[in-house]
Amino acid sequence: MIQTTQNTAKPPSPSGLHDYAMNGEWFGPGTPPYPAAQRTAGRAFDYPTAFNMRWAPKMGEGATFAELRALADNYDLLRLAIETRKDELEFCEWLVQTRDGDENAASRRLLVDLLTPDREHTWHQWQRMLLEELLVTDAATIYPRRTKGGDPFSLEIVDGATIKRVLDETGRTPIDGPAYQQVLHGIVVANFQKGELYYAPRNVRAYKVYGYSPVEQVMMTVNIALRRQAHQLSYYTVGSVPDYIFGVPDSWEANQIKEFQTWWNSLYSEGNINNRRLATFIPGGIQPINTKDAALKDQYDEWLARVICFAFNISPQALVAQVNRATAEVAEETAKSSGLEPIKNWLKGLMDRIITEVYGQPNLEFVWVQKNALQPKEQAEIHAIYLANGVLDVDEVRKEIGYAARGSGGRRPSAMSI
Repeated sequence: MIQTTQNTAKPPSPSGLHDYAMNGEWFGPGTPPYPAAQRTAGRAFDYPTAFNMRWAPKMGEGATFAELRALADNYDLLRLAIETRKDELEFCEWLVQTRDGDENAASRRLLVDLLTPDREHTWHQWQRMLLEELLVTDAATIYPRRTKGGDPFSLEIVDGATIKRVLDETGRTPIDGPAYQQVLHGIVVANFQKGELYYAPRNVRAYKVYGYSPVEQVMMTVNIALRRQAHQLSYYTVGSVPDYIFGVPDSWEANQIKEFQTWWNSLYSEGNINNRRLATFIPGGIQPINTKDAALKDQYDEWLARVICFAFNISPQALVAQVNRATAEVAEETAKSSGLEPIKNWLKGLMDRIITEVYGQPNLEFVWVQKNALQPKEQAEIHAIYLANGVLDVDEVRKEIGYAARGSGGRRPSAMSI
């Protein structure tokens, strides 16, 4: 070990304060301040003081839930992106099975129950409502209603915009006592303990209380697009400048211009609409002047479309100038896969938690049926190679394509096959 020689002589300083501040070292790091509240160690984030006394959900965290829903409902391109994402997930099949990959009587009963999760809507309708909350407000909320005997009865979707989170002293959801509150008409009407309500935002952040939805991420872009659309709409609905102005000979008087205007309009009035497609001869010297630009769409509109589609991982090919067909197909398939898989993982995690905690079946799980993008012939050739080289056995291949093991009854039932 290398020994270092230190000069123990201390320079004079008033009451030794200089040495204390520098930790006894020359230009040292100094002594850290003494903590004022050591009991707060591990607090999740610096939440606002008296946060739980705020009544309105999402107060002080950017856009309100009402603003997000207004944006999603009033910008048609944004609404189309949301509905497209719902449609794509609706096409996906799922099933309930044991964690060993098999099925039993309990998994079949639960699958049947989930076909109408809230005893009113089908799975697809229920799923679309849940995705609306996820994509617009990122406040998806499920209320598991139970019978008087305590058995699970239904999984009911609650408007996440009415749910206010409660924080404990560490900035996290309380384990005991009220964890969530429902606010209706500006009044707190109900408390929910953890487990009584499943509040499941997907895009959570360590320094925020509420989720961050795709709609909120593109708020500025949507605001620009809405104003741009309003400007384009005014082209057809507002203004005093006609489409064309015709110059007439200087010798014409006002009454002659009026008579010619009346005659011209009579040729192309509603009753003579076919005349608009015919050539018309007019006196020389009359020159038309176009007072409005023909183009109402430019590259900026395509940029706005690309930003919206990117936020939802949807291919913008249908909304922008066409590119190479093969490239467009690959981009569309990539966007669909990269956008669907995270949502499918989020929904699987939520359903697995509900299956375990609400239905008391920790040995069961919610599983998406894998659909390969390859053509059936190509997939069959790959499976044949796997079988020949011992990578997979027959039962594993059957499981991958949605069939039960040999001798167990053929194809495993999924939600779309019942």
